[in-house]
Amino acid sequence: MSDLPFTLDQLRILKAIAAEGSFKRAADSLYVSQPAVSLQVQNLERQLDVPLFDRGGRRAQLTEAGYLLLEYGDRILSLCQETCRAIEDLQKLQGGTLIVGASQTTGTYLLPRMIGLFRQRYPDVAVQLHVHSTRRTSWSVGNGQIDLAIIGGEVPPELQDSLEIIPYAEDELALIMPVFHPLASSQAIQREDLYKLKFISLDSQSTIRKVIDQVLTRCGIETRRLRVEMELNSIEAIKNAVQSGLGVAFVSISAIEKELQMGVLHRAKIDSVVVKRTLSVIFNPNRYRSTAAGAFTKEILPQFTNREIDFDHRPDRKKNGGNQTSPLKSSGNGKPIDEKQAEQAPIEENS
Repeated sequence: MSDLPFTLDQLRILKAIAAEGSFKRAADSLYVSQPAVSLQVQNLERQLDVPLFDRGGRRAQLTEAGYLLLEYGDRILSLCQETCRAIEDLQKLQGGTLIVGASQTTGTYLLPRMIGLFRQRYPDVAVQLHVHSTRRTSWSVGNGQIDLAIIGGEVPPELQDSLEIIPYAEDELALIMPVFHPLASSQAIQREDLYKLKFISLDSQSTIRKVIDQVLTRCGIETRRLRVEMELNSIEAIKNAVQSGLGVAFVSISAIEKELQMGVLHRAKIDSVVVKRTLSVIFNPNRYRSTAAGAFTKEILPQFTNREIDFDHRPDRKKNGGNQTSPLKSSGNGKPIDEKQAEQAPIEENS
């Protein structure tokens, strides 16, 4: 093992630089000095006898060799983490870690209740909840950084053959309005009434807004005709704005349970229209599945859905002929196709 030209610490540093976008921010995230990071990169390049960064002035960008090492290094580090967690599992849930992912709405309103129930049963298991967009969450599951996730959007096409995607529950998108709104006394409003209302929504570029628009369109509602008077950056802000009489909004029914019980928001029914989306559980069947993750899927998830779900089912999937231990695939020039790396700006060494 001593003849390897790199160490795990050097791989961690390379990964941090790629993730943070600069040597300085990578050093800060690892709690070491920037000179120490630069020295480790120089040593790594000397040991490999190949440049890992194209340096030009204050900026540095990964070379083809750098991207290749980053791809394999990420897989090596992921396997190291899996090894540690597999050893922890020998204690039979007397310790260990469960890492759950979720898209924004499910992570804010559904997962905390699930995790609370799990913690009651297994108080010695540390639980982490990562809440991000569906796309970023899907990549984290694919890369083995998250055990499983519940999402409300579409898994990126490039990951659909690598992940297990199981329909989990129906999530209704409810139309909410102030309790004093003129239409709040109606048993049901008509579809055409929607185009006369003032809507409050999330920013048009947000993932949740796009998912809601897609669901509304499938239900025959012309989203371009909806009068969006205000855009806010959170579901909580939208609920408060609606409660204050600033407009109406579509939100997940799971986000307004408390407000409906307290009677501070009115949920309006739309005649002959029920707006729903499907929540899915995703995990990577080619990654190690911890005992904690198995307990969460078998004991906790079934309590929050009416569906019969077989989490051990393995449907036939397309095989791409490559290494099935990781969804990362090569672009042909040594660079892994990864959503985060594809959008990465040139790396700055001294900023």
